[in-house]
Amino acid sequence: MRHNKAGRRLGRTTSHRVAMFRNMVTSFLNHEKITTTDAKAKELRSIAEKMITLGKKGDLHAMRQAASYIRDKKVVTKLFTTIAPRYQERSGGYTRIIKLGLRSGDNASLSLIELVEGPVEKKAPKKAPAKKSSAKPAPVKETEKTAPAAQPEEIKAVSEAVHIEPVEPAEAPQTAVTEGEEACEAKAD
Repeated sequence: MRHNKAGRRLGRTTSHRVAMFRNMVTSFLNHEKITTTDAKAKELRSIAEKMITLGKKGDLHAMRQAASYIRDKKVVTKLFTTIAPRYQERSGGYTRIIKLGLRSGDNASLSLIELVEGPVEKKAPKKAPAKKSSAKPAPVKETEKTAPAAQPEEIKAVSEAVHIEPVEPAEAPQTAVTEGEEACEAKAD
């Protein structure tokens, strides 16, 4: 029985599998989406979400932990400066897997794994349904339908006082990585 043996082996040795996922999470955080097989995407999701959670912590220890797994210093800097601040309000669920179909060569099922964009929308609490009264309303006459109903002055004043302004979405900060210099915050020394 396979008790307490979580994760997929993917037909690879342990060292090959670990190296593959280190490369995949580095590419995924660099490009913010990659196409791979379903099984690899599902395994990559948990690793990538752990890296983003480290980025949200933002301290030196978390940065060194991420740098020990991610292979590129520029990707570590990008994780801590641009990717993690996008998800400060979100508690998990940073990735999305979209099934693409079958690969023509070996008929493997392909998926696109990408970072979720957009803000977290908190659901409004459900209102209790109004109780229906057993009494039926009186039938409306033809003359009452055509005559406009007069609003009280209080309702007009409240409707004029309420003013809703459109809210613009916040922009994500730009990456602080420069090509010529090694500007990585992964080392404190």
